[in-house]
Parts: sequence; structure tokens; C-alpha cells
Amino acid sequence: MLHFFSKYKHLFITLLILSAIIISLIYQALKPEERLTIYEPSMVQPELVDESIQYIRKDHKIADFKLINQNGDTITQEDYKNKIYVADFFFTTCVSICPIMTDNMVFIQEEIKSNPDVMLLSHTVTPLIDSVAQLKKYAKEKGVIDSKWNMVTGDKKQIYELARKSYLAVKTTGDGGPFDMIHTENFILIDKDKQIRGFYDGTNSDEMDKLLHDIKVLEKHYSKS
Repeated sequence: MLHFFSKYKHLFITLLILSAIIISLIYQALKPEERLTIYEPSMVQPELVDESIQYIRKDHKIADFKLINQNGDTITQEDYKNKIYVADFFFTTCVSICPIMTDNMVFIQEEIKSNPDVMLLSHTVTPLIDSVAQLKKYAKEKGVIDSKWNMVTGDKKQIYELARKSYLAVKTTGDGGPFDMIHTENFILIDKDKQIRGFYDGTNSDEMDKLLHDIKVLEKHYSKS
């Protein structure tokens, strides 16, 4: 018996390898494709959503916008056309969660800097304070790559409407003065169809790993379509 196995051991090894490959291929074929949730306003905490859209259950998309970045350039949705991007809300004088969020966004920037399909977009919630010059100074301090990451300012009403009617990420309407902001720590993942595909705690490193994973899931989805 031992002589028999010794004689055909190479054949048995080959068969084992082929069996493992076939089993792996079958598993991959039967494994359901990972898909990300499409978030609608009705699925998000009501305090983060403008009451006029809290009932919406389908077809929610990021509205068109026109803002100014750290270089004084006008930034619109055209700059993010056919891009996957990560958005957040912050202000440069914040000393609580914003520095951690910005550091984590820098981490994301490093991971996606050579990927032409992925960008970043940070909105200030204190546009009266965060001028273009202030954003430029902050961007230089943080190592922002201009081609990958826009830090934007502009009309306060527009920014807060975007926050509450598009990105679903800010707890106030912005009507109470320059320091009325109550923004969240959320990073928001937006797909190429202007849909929200995920919310992530921008102060949590584990959540950043999940965000990077989900970006890859979206890329895989678009590569097949």
C-alpha cells in the first residue's frame, strides 16, 4: 500500500491542488456579491435631516453645489462627476473632534492619492471665519493634496442646506449666528451616482479601515457595470 502511494504521490498531490482550486472557484461563484446600502433620509437619525425630506425613502441624491476651495477656485459637482468621494463637515478653529477627523482624512488621502476615481471634500461650517486664506493655511499645515482634496467655503445657507438636505450630517440649520454649528464626526461615502453609501465615525481608526474597504467594494461594482 505504501509503495502504491509512493508511486503515485505526485498524482495525488496534483489532484489535491486541483480539488482545492475547483472548490475555491465554486465558492467564489456562489458567494453573493458584497453590496453597500443606499442611504435614504428616512433611514437616518431625524435630527440630522431637514424635516422637509425626512419622509423620503428612495432616489435621494446629493444636490448641485457651487463653493470655493482653498485655492480660490470654484468647485461644483462637475469636479466630482464620475468620482467616488468622501465628504465631511468641519471648521479650522475647532479644537475638539475636528483635528482628529482631519488627521484621519489625511490618512484616507494617503491611501487613495494614486487612485484617480476617488476624491475628498471637506465643508467648513463657519464660512464667515474660514476664508480662502484661512483654508489655504490650514490645508498647507495638514498636507492637503489639491488635486485630491477640496476644502470648501461659501454661502453659509447653501452649506447648511447641503449638510441637512444632501449629506444628512449636521444637527443645526445654521440660522443662529457664526458659532451655531453642531456638526457630526461623520465621514460620508458618496458613489458615482451621487448617492450616500455609508457613514463612518471620522474619529475612529477602525472605521477608516471600513471606509477604505467600502470604497473598494464600490470600485468593484463600477468595474463590472
